[in-house]
Amino acid sequence: MQGLPAFAGYFAVGLGFVALFLALYLHLTPHRELALIRAGNLAASTALSGALLGFCLPLSSAMAHSVALLDLAIWGAIALVAQAAAYGLTRLLLPGFPARIERGEQSAAILSATLHVGVGLLNAAAMVY
Repeated sequence: MQGLPAFAGYFAVGLGFVALFLALYLHLTPHRELALIRAGNLAASTALSGALLGFCLPLSSAMAHSVALLDLAIWGAIALVAQAAAYGLTRLLLPGFPARIERGEQSAAILSATLHVGVGLLNAAAMVY
């Protein structure tokens, strides 16, 4: 039980970053993912799931390798920026991306999810120091 306070701190910061990422992503994207998902739009679910996994990969690496909560917070912020870049790349490669998700185009969603997870994997590997 000696490590429980450290676990609780890291877990709380991790959950806080996941909540922050979701809030930012859902607020900044022009389409309304949760409403689309509730309506059965598989493309919206695929794209959001890929973005979330793409963020959680480097966040988990930061949690495993950070030496203090401040260290984790800095690397978590870097992971947020990297996922914002992945979203920007998606928008660059797929003109009209939000409308494509709204129409349920799974091909656009799969590319978006793959870009997010790929950037997340690279980000996570780069955090091993």
